[in-house]
Amino acid sequence: MTKKKKMKPNIKREWCKGCGICVEFCPEDALIMDEMEKAVLAYPDKCTGCMLCELRCPDLAIELV
Repeated sequence: MTKKKKMKPNIKREWCKGCGICVEFCPEDALIMDEMEKAVLAYPDKCTGCMLCELRCPDLAIELV
């Protein structure tokens, strides 16, 4: 039996405008805004790959890979 890999968000920082929508919608609080007001996956172990960040990002700056 093979184990499925969990998807993680890949954030394109140059596309992120710092709106914080992804941070607010993350049910596990895995994302934070950094000192430059860009989204960062600060706690990858908390991320469940639910895709809410990718679905809610208005700038398509987040892709789960």
